[in-house]
Amino acid sequence: MDRREARAGRRLVTAEQVKPSAPDGTLSGLSRRRRRQLSLGGQYGLFAAVIVLIALLADWGTLRHNFANWDVAEGLFPDVITVGLRNTALYTAVGFGLGLGGGLVVALMRLSSVPPYRWFATTYIEIFRGLPLLLIFIFVGVGVPLAFPGTTIPGGAAGQAGLALGLVATAYLAETIRAGIEAVPKGQMEAARSLGMPHSRAMWSIVIPQAFRIIIPPLTNQLVLLCKDSSLVLFLGITLEQRDLTKFGRDLAGEKGNTTPIIVAGICYLLITIPLSLLARRLEARRKEAR
Repeated sequence: MDRREARAGRRLVTAEQVKPSAPDGTLSGLSRRRRRQLSLGGQYGLFAAVIVLIALLADWGTLRHNFANWDVAEGLFPDVITVGLRNTALYTAVGFGLGLGGGLVVALMRLSSVPPYRWFATTYIEIFRGLPLLLIFIFVGVGVPLAFPGTTIPGGAAGQAGLALGLVATAYLAETIRAGIEAVPKGQMEAARSLGMPHSRAMWSIVIPQAFRIIIPPLTNQLVLLCKDSSLVLFLGITLEQRDLTKFGRDLAGEKGNTTPIIVAGICYLLITIPLSLLARRLEARRKEAR
């Protein structure tokens, strides 16, 4: 009996040592879920306190006059749509079209079995992915006329902006398309070749369509980036009728001494980018569900 009592006493002491102590005023005695709830509650409370503090300290009258002046915003229409938004969409579409076509060609060269093609594609991708887009715009606007005197890029500002955007988009889209082609199961090409289909026809008819279905979300994201990068067109020396949203908002803000035009231009950008971003997320979700 003495031995059994001694063993029971040791087990009791051990259990008491392992059991966490919960002094008054500490959270160690609470469950993990309760501690998490208290932590989240503290974070929400801190966030609400910061918002209330900002709301109390802000001069809403000055902010409304300088950033949300309805009289100034009303005077921007319809030019902000018919000039700024239209030109931004045009520059983006031309750049994306050139980048998509060029990216497909460069991606196929990158996957080619001919070494010079691979060398050229790799060099092109590394150079244009490493250069700032602003430098490309300056080169297109200044360098091309100096290198080829008497020649003009077709399309005016749209052609110049599209060329600058397309040169960089080609490098990024080439890697995206290459990854999409490599993601297509090799059995697709092998099955086509076993049916007697030439390699080139199998690539264009079977592999590339499947690759584009895979890379639709990143292509949409690249389109959003090009839409925002089109704001660099102001470095090309454009006219009033060729202004994009950024140039339009900047000019009107300086003319009226008010930042409301910039806010309106930003909202117009969001009218383009937010639907495209939502579309990219939806396409990505559908692709994951289809797996």
